[in-house]
Amino acid sequence: MKSFLLERVRAEDTPLMDGRLALDGVPFDSDGAECHATFVWHGKKPPALTGDFVYWAGDGGGSKDAPIALEQLEPNVWATTLKFPRNAYVEYVYLKNGKRVNDPFNARKTPNGIGGNNNYFYAPHALPTSFLKTTRKTPRGRVTKHTLTEDALIIGNARAVHLYQPPTQEPAALLVALDGQDYLRRAKLPTLLDNLFAQNKIPPLAVALLESSRLAKGSARMSEYACNELTLIFLLKFVVPFAQEHLNLLDWKKNQGAYGILGASMGGLMALFTALRAPEIFGKVISQAGAFELWDYSPSPFTLLTQTKTKPRVWLDVGQMDWLLEPNRRMHRALRRNKFDVKYREYYAYHNWHAWRDALPDALTWAFAA
Repeated sequence: MKSFLLERVRAEDTPLMDGRLALDGVPFDSDGAECHATFVWHGKKPPALTGDFVYWAGDGGGSKDAPIALEQLEPNVWATTLKFPRNAYVEYVYLKNGKRVNDPFNARKTPNGIGGNNNYFYAPHALPTSFLKTTRKTPRGRVTKHTLTEDALIIGNARAVHLYQPPTQEPAALLVALDGQDYLRRAKLPTLLDNLFAQNKIPPLAVALLESSRLAKGSARMSEYACNELTLIFLLKFVVPFAQEHLNLLDWKKNQGAYGILGASMGGLMALFTALRAPEIFGKVISQAGAFELWDYSPSPFTLLTQTKTKPRVWLDVGQMDWLLEPNRRMHRALRRNKFDVKYREYYAYHNWHAWRDALPDALTWAFAA
C-alpha cells in the first residue's frame, strides 16, 4: 500500500511544517501565529518523542513531563503533531528502548554538549542568522590557541584560551567569552565577527575565548562560574594581560569600559558578576540565558547592581521555553529599577546554542556599535 505520508516525508524531511495526521490530503490552517509540526516514524514499533517542548523528559533532564507517544496511522507508520509559534527554534530526539535515536528523516543535527546529537528545526518564520555566510571577499580574522597555567586559580591546573585578532591594523576593544570552546565551535563567534566588521556593523573587536574546565570526570564550571572570586582574579590578572600581550588592543585604562564579557547560562551569570565587580574594564555585558537563580537562591549580582556606581551596559537574552526565563525577567526588572542601560530579548527556544548564536549579531551590534 502506498503511503501518502511517507511520500511527503521523503520529499520534504521532518517534521512536516503545517503537516497533517489525516490521510485525506486536507492541510491544517497555515495562517496565524502558530504552525503545526508533524513528526513521523516508519517501523514496526514506535519510539517516544522528547525535546525542548517537554524539557527533555525521559532523557535524564529531571523533567516532570513525559515523552510524547506516537499514534499509528498506517501499518508501520506512526506520527504526532505539535503546535509551535511560527518563529520557534526547536531541538528533539526519539527514545527507543531507553536509548536516544535520531530522526532518520531529518539530517539536521547539532551536538547536545554531553556526547550526543539532537535533531533540530526552524519553524517557518525563524531562520539562522545571516551572519554565518561568508564570501571570498570577506576579510577574516586569525584564531590562535594558547594554554594558561596558574595552579592556584585554575581547577585542573591548565586552561586553553583561543585569541581572535580581527582583520585590521587598528587597535580593538577586547571581548572575553566564557565557555570559549562553545562560542568558538558551536556559536561560530569568529565568523560572526568577521561578517559584522566587514559590513560595518561594529568596530574592530578582538576576543579571548576562555575554555571552561576539563577534568578527568565532568567539569568544574558550575563552581568556577558561580560568582567565584578566584575566577574573577584569574580573568583580571591573567586573561586580560595575556590578551593585551598577544593582541592589538585598546588600552582600557585610557578607554575605561571599552572591553566586554560574554557568557551563556552559568557563564552568563559570571559575565554579569565580573562586569559589576570590574566595570572600569568591562563596560559591556552579553548574558545569554544567565543562571540568575541557583536552587531557589538569588546569586550576588542582584545585590551588587544596587551598590555599583559605575554601571556597565547589559544585554540579556533568553528563550521562552527556557527554565531560566523567569529569573532573567526578574534580572531585567532589577537592572531597569537600578537605572542600568539594558537591552532585553526573548525568543521562542529552549536552552541551546543555536538560539544563542542567532541572537549574538544583534547583541554584539548593540553592545559595541559606535
